[in-house]
Amino acid sequence: MGFHETLQDFCLLPLKSTRIEILQVNLGYRCNMTCKHCHVQAGPAREETMTAETIEQIIAVLKESRITNLDLTGGAPELNPHFRYLVRTARALGCHVMVRSNLTILLEKGMEDLAGFYRQTGVEIIASLPSYREDGVDRIRGTETFQKSIRALRALNRLGFGTKSDDLKLNLVYNPTGAFLPPAQSAIEEEYKRELAGRFGITFNRLYTFTNMTIGRFREFLIRTNAFERYMEKLIAAFNPETINGIMCRHLLNVGWDGRLYDCDFNQMMGLPVRKDYPQRIQDFDDVLFREREITFGDHCFGCTAGQGST
Repeated sequence: MGFHETLQDFCLLPLKSTRIEILQVNLGYRCNMTCKHCHVQAGPAREETMTAETIEQIIAVLKESRITNLDLTGGAPELNPHFRYLVRTARALGCHVMVRSNLTILLEKGMEDLAGFYRQTGVEIIASLPSYREDGVDRIRGTETFQKSIRALRALNRLGFGTKSDDLKLNLVYNPTGAFLPPAQSAIEEEYKRELAGRFGITFNRLYTFTNMTIGRFREFLIRTNAFERYMEKLIAAFNPETINGIMCRHLLNVGWDGRLYDCDFNQMMGLPVRKDYPQRIQDFDDVLFREREITFGDHCFGCTAGQGST
């Protein structure tokens, strides 16, 4: 049974946006890492990057709309040459800015002042750490990635991120290291906090759990290991209709590196833009039209609705 039929059975059609709280912007697919589970298939050789012109169009939308949250992602969003300009401008407009960081970017040459920039601008950091064990991280993200991530987290803690300051939030993201569903978010958050504090003296605010999506490199891994159908069966069997109210596509709009509009980052990677009866590019954004738009979806959406869901 496909995602459309499942929503139909639960009387959840049409699937519509409820509001736009967040403008999620992919600044490009270039990254300093090549993670095995990356749904973007990002890496050092990727050349796609958002231009200054498109960034100005995004700023214009922030000025003219009621959107107050900017979510910056990539690749490594920090590698876009206009990243800091966008962050400073959005913060000056009163926007809350979230940056999805791989942590190791803080240790790259030329990025020595990045943590200080984060603190100066007061961004919220959402950092990927798929395990609190070294072997689990290095197996999917590369040798020495865990130790680099620990160094970056300690540097952020020293600046006040993830400690007692309400203004400097540091959240972590957990992804399963294989073809299985994540455990309950509250339980694994307790484990992360206990292990990271006890072994490394590291603190953070929240842990978010995300199901590995059947997109990008993880999809290739599933197909290569003949596990795709079995994993899809797990996702379908774990469908939870209660997740529908909170899934990300219902309260955000995603902007691709080239200015095209999508209902979420996963749809962007699948090449599924917003429906044709809505504006297709950020320069044509219309707040009223998009606020209650009908959402484009596919069978990959089972990943966001399995178990507790990915919000």
